[in-house]
Amino acid sequence: MTSRVVRFHQTGAPEVLQIETLDTPAPGPGEVRIRVQAIGLNRAEAAFRAGQYFETPQLPARIGYEAAGVVDALGPDVNHLAIGSAVNTLPGFSMNRYGVYGEYAIVPASALMPRPTMSAVDSAALWMAYLTAYGALVDIAHLQAGDAVLITAASSSVGLAAIEIANAIGAVPIAVTRTPAKAAALRAAGATHVIVSDSEDIAADTMRATNNRGAALAFDPIAGPMVDRLAAALRPQGMLILYGNLSGLAMDMRFPFGIAALRGLSLRGYLVFEIINDPQRLQRARDFIMAGLANRSLKPRIAKVFDFDNIVAAHRYLESNAQLGKVVVKVAE
Repeated sequence: MTSRVVRFHQTGAPEVLQIETLDTPAPGPGEVRIRVQAIGLNRAEAAFRAGQYFETPQLPARIGYEAAGVVDALGPDVNHLAIGSAVNTLPGFSMNRYGVYGEYAIVPASALMPRPTMSAVDSAALWMAYLTAYGALVDIAHLQAGDAVLITAASSSVGLAAIEIANAIGAVPIAVTRTPAKAAALRAAGATHVIVSDSEDIAADTMRATNNRGAALAFDPIAGPMVDRLAAALRPQGMLILYGNLSGLAMDMRFPFGIAALRGLSLRGYLVFEIINDPQRLQRARDFIMAGLANRSLKPRIAKVFDFDNIVAAHRYLESNAQLGKVVVKVAE
């Protein structure tokens, strides 16, 4: 059988993405073939496409971590799944080996999660965002009720998930956004306070919002020069978790030793793979997220849905910083 898939033959801007018709093989040992219905886009994929990710693309490269679909074929040793089952993929694999941007995709059986009772489009906005936010706020930082958390890139799907998770555990979400354009929407999404980083002092405003205690955690995918400003907003023994490099300046980042030493601060790198690759931590995360979906404290927000043929436009929008929530590509009903 053949399938239309997205590949790129050189790294660069969204325009390098091409839809090609390729043979779709049968799944091998430990693998499953899914019929893809919807794809959730992530900034990690944009970085991979641009050659700025932690793994270098092996060209021509497939792409994509997160999809909702239906099991279409099983590898010879996969017996815990059934053909026709509705599933989601988790980003527990290398994009140099697997990629879900396509009408069909081969994925490791271990990277599949039964789909919650929700549409393919909605579920494509679920796991990457909420697993990433849960891992930082709950699993690693152990935020408690009343703790303040600074959330940068707050209008992203991960940022919005962090706001909801903070509220669900009784913590105080402080959203950081570059301009005032999204401030009202972030408050509506549950942020207790909003700081506009282009015109406001992050540390001073955080201290005012916390009665001079400071934030217990800063949760940041930007890195670079933002780190000094976030460190100054943390309370003694506070933690700064970096989970991305949207600034492109992480390698040149200066560790704020002075304030870190005076306050006993911790700086920690984090990728969601550490949660996904640990069965016990993943199960705790899944239980928390499923409970939040059931009681409606967690509600995935979709910024815009694109058709599969418009994958280039979808990636342009992903990198525009105009969105509030997840960018989803619809492949099939």
